[in-house]
Amino acid sequence: MRGLFVTGTDTDVGKSVVAASICAALAARGDRVAAFKPVVTGLDEEPDEFGRDHELLASAANAGQSASDVTPHVFGPAVSPHLAAELAGVTLEPGELVAAARGQARAAGAEGASGENLLVCEGVGGLMVPITPGYLVRDLAVDLALPVVVAARPALGTINHTLLTIEAARAGGLAVAGVVMTPWPNQPTPMERSNRDTIARLGDVSVTGLPRTTPDRLAEGGAVLPVYEWL
Repeated sequence: MRGLFVTGTDTDVGKSVVAASICAALAARGDRVAAFKPVVTGLDEEPDEFGRDHELLASAANAGQSASDVTPHVFGPAVSPHLAAELAGVTLEPGELVAAARGQARAAGAEGASGENLLVCEGVGGLMVPITPGYLVRDLAVDLALPVVVAARPALGTINHTLLTIEAARAGGLAVAGVVMTPWPNQPTPMERSNRDTIARLGDVSVTGLPRTTPDRLAEGGAVLPVYEWL
């Protein structure tokens, strides 16, 4: 299986927009791509302009998936997956999540130009968020053996958060393909440019900016990302 695992430095840093932009860009270039997100929480809250994460991903990928195909478990409270499942009396099985991710790539017939399955998996929160009490988002990325793309804010505080995420990924044996700072302003401040350059230098990683986009311009936004280099 070939693809990317999109994580973030925190919640609400634009992971879903980055993941959807990658899906849309691959689809626009003629690849078949499936999307997967193991758990979506927070359905009790009003969505933003991009809608629910699994709905956005299903619309951006081109493998004929429904939102329920993309995400097998959804919960109302805006809490960590392990707590959401506990509150709902549901047991999340890591092995089933891994099988579901691989199954979506196969069943959807998601094949790239090389004939390999392409899957864009979005995590939940950051890498160290527990999906179950003993199984982290990082563990899912390891089990899927996908290179990691980190979504990060361009604002103050991002250097520490992003470098810690990179360190956690590499400590778990993951390859960090790149960092995406989003939304990247049209006229970045000296601090924002310094944040980007500092993360690239100290993290020994490529850092790209994803401009602010809209649900109907995801492919255009994703076109600026070095997706094939990451793959």
